[in-house]
Amino acid sequence: MHQSRRRDRRSARRPAQRPREAPQLDVAGTDVVLVGYFSAKQKDFAALMASAADALAARGARVVSQIVQRRGVSHGGVKKMSLPFSSRTLLSYGKVREVAAVCEQADAGAVIFVASLTGRQRSVLTAMLGRPAVSLSDVIAAED
Repeated sequence: MHQSRRRDRRSARRPAQRPREAPQLDVAGTDVVLVGYFSAKQKDFAALMASAADALAARGARVVSQIVQRRGVSHGGVKKMSLPFSSRTLLSYGKVREVAAVCEQADAGAVIFVASLTGRQRSVLTAMLGRPAVSLSDVIAAED
């Protein structure tokens, strides 16, 4: 027997979610790990990391370690170089484990990313790393 199509059985649509605000993080007196994500095309990443470390030091943070994830040509070609390795964590899984190990070893209070993070990335990275993970722009905006 033929079943009739019932339009009222459609899956419910998700309500529109409002964007999550970045957490307020006071970095004054805090040991932080600075993490940068750059494509292979970006040659001045060391200068960007140094200026980010200077901006954090000006706000009273102590940068105890700097970690850089480079997106090279060997992982997907030139078209994907500006995209993150993972939409959940921005970094590759191995690099996230490296950041977590450095944070544990240095007993860092927070992880600051040079790149902007989405709300989902912030929450996933905070859970994975066991400490607040925020972007540098969030720290600078909170201080101004």
